[in-house]
Amino acid sequence: MGITIDTDSLAFLVYDCARLMRMAFEKRILSAGLGLTAGEARTLIQIAAVNGSRQLDIAIRMGLEPMTVSAFLDRLQARSLIERQPDPLDRRAKRIFLSDAAEDMIRAISIEIAAVQREATQGLDEEALAHVSRSLKSFRQNLQKADQPASELVLAGDR
Repeated sequence: MGITIDTDSLAFLVYDCARLMRMAFEKRILSAGLGLTAGEARTLIQIAAVNGSRQLDIAIRMGLEPMTVSAFLDRLQARSLIERQPDPLDRRAKRIFLSDAAEDMIRAISIEIAAVQREATQGLDEEALAHVSRSLKSFRQNLQKADQPASELVLAGDR
């Protein structure tokens, strides 16, 4: 067989780095004793990023099935970390808000995220970190555009 695959290509590197970062985050959240699973912690961070999001929007941002996110939300609500409120624009939907009790938990999760990031970026100076960040943002934006249906791309181009 004459085909060779470069496992150091950009696609493999991004995938491997994302997988390893996720594993490191899961390990840190578990060992931090916060009483949350990594999925619950990621959900809480997504809510903090866009407080008042609809459940469906949170699931889309996380790349998870709505039922999976709903289970995370049930557990976060049971711990009084979030509140579900009716969406005034769609009576079938719920908007998710952080409760006052969530602030300390968000702070604790943020500490763990920062520790994982410090570990992953050891040896990179500020200029290199800024370059990686800009490059990955561009990479993400390009992939998001590629994921849009053609009709949305045409409409976006008309604006």
